[in-house]
Amino acid sequence: MAIKRLDHFSVRTLDLDASLKFYTDIMGFKPGFRPPFNFPGHWLYNREPYPESNGVVHLIGIDPNDQQGLNDYLGSRDPESMQGGGAVDHMAFLATDVQDMRKRLKKHGLPWREREVPSLSLLQVFLEDPSGVTIELNYPASEGPALDSTQM
Repeated sequence: MAIKRLDHFSVRTLDLDASLKFYTDIMGFKPGFRPPFNFPGHWLYNREPYPESNGVVHLIGIDPNDQQGLNDYLGSRDPESMQGGGAVDHMAFLATDVQDMRKRLKKHGLPWREREVPSLSLLQVFLEDPSGVTIELNYPASEGPALDSTQM
């Protein structure tokens, strides 16, 4: 059996609303179908039609007053361990239109950093979601040079 592609990543979050806003307003994902699990959350999709495409980001809400459904399904985790990516360093996405992303990040007051990978012809944008998970966006280098922090 060969692995074909990254299916999705899941983020456990203590602030489901802020995470949903980040992944929809900044990343441009759209909420779609999610099975009726016994814990809060959202499945976010990168393209339509949503039922036929895969949910690339699964947000898992943590209800501090009722964690039993989540614990029964995925197991319990110490909320202190849920900042950043733990053992996961980042999630990477191929992307286009770096100018649009820069506008979104500025509009929402989110910090980011940019790098160029000349040997791969990539312009990389790094940012963090509300849970401290690092997101890497890879744009074609033809979309322009990386900005330094004084240009952002």
